[in-house]
Parts: sequence; structure tokens; C-alpha cells
Amino acid sequence: MKRRIAIFGSTGQLGTDLVEAFTACGGFEVFPLGHENADCTDARSVRNALQGTRPQIVINSAAYVRVDECEDHAREAFDVNALGALNIARVCAEIDALCVYISTDYVFDGAKPEPYVESDPICPINVYGASKLAGEFLIRQTARRWLIARAASLFGRTGARGKGGNFVETMLAKARRGEALAVVDDVRMSPTYARDAAALLVGLIDKEVDGIVHVTNEGSCSWYEFAKAAIQLAGLQASIAPVSSEEFPSRARRPKNSALSSERAVGKLRSWQDALSAYLIEKGHIGRTPAVAAPDS
Repeated sequence: MKRRIAIFGSTGQLGTDLVEAFTACGGFEVFPLGHENADCTDARSVRNALQGTRPQIVINSAAYVRVDECEDHAREAFDVNALGALNIARVCAEIDALCVYISTDYVFDGAKPEPYVESDPICPINVYGASKLAGEFLIRQTARRWLIARAASLFGRTGARGKGGNFVETMLAKARRGEALAVVDDVRMSPTYARDAAALLVGLIDKEVDGIVHVTNEGSCSWYEFAKAAIQLAGLQASIAPVSSEEFPSRARRPKNSALSSERAVGKLRSWQDALSAYLIEKGHIGRTPAVAAPDS
């Protein structure tokens, strides 16, 4: 018998791939829940959406993701990322469903020189990270069964609705227009292909994994290295210069290093370079055999 799974944020960058991955798996009956179907900040809306289908698994990938905007709209950020998570967790507890929460690398402060693992101390330095961490705590205290999957620097074919696309597409568009690019080279992260993250989540749920798991492609790089790799793989010529993050002041503080790794033996993803190549093929930016190899991270 197929297991019923509801996915909040089903039209978002990760949510779209989650719906596709669980549908393709064949072992799940998938109930996509976009904002038009259920508002996670409204407890009654959440209850109505879940009690009708009574899923065994609920994934919450709905999020307020505009990091700089969160600084000036903290109430809205906490409404979605924390209160919304609580609303979903409460109903999960009522119907005894596994509550899966998509969290972020921004729960860390970036002071550690190596990639962060699941047991490292948490200390967000911006409102977005704080709101997501609040969501983590509320789920852990409320849901009977829970899985927190921390993802980072997602890129996928749908793009982030709240951000108007993704970093890769922005860089390629500017390169095609012949613009000179200046990209931050002193901030490290773990680029993560949304399709890969979704596939790993299918495996984690199938194996009944719980607790906290970091879900990212292997390796880390700076935003400059990531942009350069994308442009090279796409076969484009562009002027791209590494610059300090101090040259791009932002409303929200960002961790200098938010790269993630996993200390749990519950599944590994391919390297970010291989994932980037697969993404560019999926989007039609390159053919099946890339002509240029991505640089090492």
C-alpha cells in the first residue's frame, strides 16, 4: 500500500523536485500543498489540509527565504519559518505523522573553518537563520516523530520564488550579456542541486531516518568558484573577478563559512561539481558531455 505524503511549499524550488521525486518513486501517494491550498501560518488552514488526507508523512518546505528582507520583516519571517512550522508539527502530532522540516545552513555563525556537521553548536547571526532555528526547536518539542533536513545554497530548475530565480541562472544571464562580473570569494558554502536533495530525502524517509541530517552535495566552494565553474561548464566567455564581501554590504549578516557536511552514515550525494554539470544539462545550457571540467573546490 502506498504511503500518503503531503508536501507544503510544493511549488517552490525544492518543493517542485520533492513532488516529482516522491511521485516517481512509486511508493507514495503525493499531496502537493502550495500556498493557494494551505497557509502554514494559519492553524485552521493547516488542520483542514492535513486532516482530510491524513498523511503518514508531512514535509514542510514552505519558507520565507529573502534573507535581507527578513531583517526588516522579522514578524513575517517568524510567522512562516517558526509559527508555520509549529502549526504543521501540531497537526502531525495529532495524526501521528512524521514531520519533516527543511532547515538551513544559516543556523550556524560561520566561525568554524571546516564544514559544519549535525552536532556542531548552533548560533544564527541573522533573522532568517534565527527564524529557521526557532522552527527546528518548535518541531522537536511538538512532533512525536520528526526529521530536520538542513539544506544549503539550493539551485534547481524552478528557482526560488522568493528570490526570483537562482544564482546560477543569474550568473549565466550576465555572462551572455557580456557584463563584467565581480563575485564574493571570501564566503564559503555547499552548493546543493535541488533534484539531488529531493532524491536523498526520498531515501531518508524510505529508511525511516529521524533526527537532524545535513542534505547537501559533497564539497564546498566560494561563490566566486561556483560562478566560475558554471560559466566555464556552459562554454561562455566572461570577465569574472573575485572580490571581498565587504564590497557588497547587505542588510543581513552572512556566515563567512556555512559549508555543511554530514557525520551520519545515512546517504551521500555526488560532488557539487557533478551536480552543477547535471543541472546545466537539465536546463539545456550544455550537452550531455561537458567540454570544460569544473575547477576543484
